[in-house]
Amino acid sequence: MSGSEPPATTGGHDLRLVAPASAVWLAALVLVGCPAWAAYATAGLCAASALLLLRPRALAGRPPGAGTARRVLAGAALACAASSAAGVGLRLSAVGSGPVRELAVAEAPTTLEAVVTEDPRVSTVRGRELVALRVRAESVRVRGRVTAVRVPVLVLARTPQWRDLLPSRRVRFTARLVVPRPGELLAAVALVRGPPLEVGPPSAVQRAAEGVRAGLREAVSGLSPAPRGVLPGMVVGDTSRLDPRIAEAFTTSGLTHLMVVSGANIAIVTGAVLGLARWAGLSRRAAPLAAGAAVLAFVVVARPEPSVLRATVMGMIGLIALATGRERRGVPALCAAVLILVLADPALGRSYGFALSVLATAGLLVLAPPWRTRLRRWLPRGIADVLAMAAAAQVACTPVLVMLSGEIGLVAVAANLLAEPAVVPATLLGALAAAVAPVAMPVARLLVWPAGLAVSWIIWVARTAAAVPYANVGLPDGVPGAVVLMGAVVAAVVVVRHRRLLRLTAAAVAGVLTVLVVTAILTPGWPPRGWSLVACDVGQGDGLVLNAGEARAVVVDAGPDPRLMDGCLERLGVHTVALLVLTHPHADHVNGVPGVRHGRTVGAVLPSPLSEGEESRFLRGLGVRAAAPGQSWQAGPLTLSVLAPGPAGVKVSTRDDGTTVNNASVVLVARWAGGGDVPALSALLSGDVESEAQHDLAPRVPAVDVLKVPHHGSRRQDPGFLAATRARIAVASVGAGNDYGHPAGPTLALLGRLGMRVYRTDQAGDVAVLRTRTGPAVLTRGSPRH
Repeated sequence: MSGSEPPATTGGHDLRLVAPASAVWLAALVLVGCPAWAAYATAGLCAASALLLLRPRALAGRPPGAGTARRVLAGAALACAASSAAGVGLRLSAVGSGPVRELAVAEAPTTLEAVVTEDPRVSTVRGRELVALRVRAESVRVRGRVTAVRVPVLVLARTPQWRDLLPSRRVRFTARLVVPRPGELLAAVALVRGPPLEVGPPSAVQRAAEGVRAGLREAVSGLSPAPRGVLPGMVVGDTSRLDPRIAEAFTTSGLTHLMVVSGANIAIVTGAVLGLARWAGLSRRAAPLAAGAAVLAFVVVARPEPSVLRATVMGMIGLIALATGRERRGVPALCAAVLILVLADPALGRSYGFALSVLATAGLLVLAPPWRTRLRRWLPRGIADVLAMAAAAQVACTPVLVMLSGEIGLVAVAANLLAEPAVVPATLLGALAAAVAPVAMPVARLLVWPAGLAVSWIIWVARTAAAVPYANVGLPDGVPGAVVLMGAVVAAVVVVRHRRLLRLTAAAVAGVLTVLVVTAILTPGWPPRGWSLVACDVGQGDGLVLNAGEARAVVVDAGPDPRLMDGCLERLGVHTVALLVLTHPHADHVNGVPGVRHGRTVGAVLPSPLSEGEESRFLRGLGVRAAAPGQSWQAGPLTLSVLAPGPAGVKVSTRDDGTTVNNASVVLVARWAGGGDVPALSALLSGDVESEAQHDLAPRVPAVDVLKVPHHGSRRQDPGFLAATRARIAVASVGAGNDYGHPAGPTLALLGRLGMRVYRTDQAGDVAVLRTRTGPAVLTRGSPRH
């Protein structure tokens, strides 16, 4: 360390706020999931203990030494815990009583008027789009009368009109209220079927913020698709155009924090504004005021997420210290931010985002300085600083990341080290473009061009790091995973301190690495050479890919999730889909069609005849032709023949228990011609036909090599149908932990008695059937984490 740089230390004065902040956080973490009476009782007990410790008689006559200081610190921590517990109790009382909670207990339908308090979040659940957003209910209809309320409610809706609501907009809607899960500070969960009625516009501030976000989206429209989706997320937290595959790469590589607005963005904006203010000649007190105004405006545009709130409060405390001329220290500022925010919103005590933000900052403040000092002995100053910060933040966050995902990233530090140089220019130029876009769009378009180059580098780092073998190592999720991790850390410390153990461990690690490298070299890559059929691991649903040669394929069903289907086709290198067959219109077979179409040319579509399913909304612009028995299709070496359903005049209705639709599934026979020393291959693709349709088809079923097990291996199977196939390989496409009981035990036993080897996508991941000289073979990819 140079002599001009003050030593990085965390002295006793810096740590005085750690105990009170920890007490506030711990009280909120534990009590949010408890009854209100428990929170009040804890508040009273902590307050009484604090009074005993801090009463004047207890402190009188004591010399001002370490014992007195510890007594005062313990009393202050207990007082803060009492405040936190009382705050939690008040919140629990507010959401746990009143007309909204009473209606939720009765699971009654009602009409609410509410104000949107956050951006809607869109996800896919069981193949259907689900919109979730928090609102503040302001009135509710009870027994024909409108009652004023003011409680938080979580809205779950299926209609797309909920996606574009801005915070502060007032809406009216009809919903069925249910009780939220324990630990959620909500009065109710509102299950909504229809669209909202907008009865009031967003505030002027939110309209202005949305104008800035929309301006940035327009400014980046000229960039290539990948940076076009990432840059708004990095700058203002807008991930509406983010490619799911890129998001997955960022998650795997440990760069997720770059995809959202965090404390780093606040620091960059604050530093830039302070620098400009000083360059413009503003005084020492005026410059922090300008920076504070810029940060507040930035928070409004980026939305007050937990990490943004933490960084904002911490930054404001630092700016106040700077304006008043007082010394600024990071740890007290962080502790003050935790105190203020958790007391204001106890729900943050259980927020993973808030925990990750605080821990990352603590790692930078406590771990990074000594690590930086040591690394500078062997590395250049700049590299040592970046490496120390990346490693410190990753190490501090790892226990929570393991609890959240059940994985520990092995490439995150290296990925962050490579991406870091591009973060500041991308953020600064993107923020400047967002600021000028509403008034000077050409200038904004010019600014986002170099920002896009920086983002492209970050995306390349994320994709490259995510492709590294064993980028993530699985651990048990939740508390057991964190315990395993801490045990590993303790063991590592013991090994490092004993030279003999260190040598033995190093030899063992070298042996394991050698085995892994040799295995990686000898194990066939993906896709396997000579593959003919792949059952994609798309969760609870079907997604089959039939090789038609030269990056072409026939796809039979698309699963419930576009992201998973797109990923499977991407891994197989499929660029053209000659034919898309949708065996029947259930969501677990058709909702993934957007993933099939993503970046690919799709030829004809073959659905179940006269289906009234929802798949038509995915097929706009494609040529659709109903399936009929006897139809034949040729695609390269592949020939497809339609075996079922019945006569084309049969009309299918989706308004039944599902059996009618399942039995109208398109059933196909796929054949790959033999050539040279490679024999032919055949497969029966049976959709979701159940026992009735199977019984009718049994006399007409040809002998095949591979059977796609009907209806995910449900109990409703016809033994004669399965036996007629004479297949030796059976593939069951099922989702891990599904609540249908698929595949059923009796079905698996029957397939085994018929001599079939069963491969399940929930256990094996993608299942590929290959043509080899000795006949069909199977290779699996391994089940990815969904």
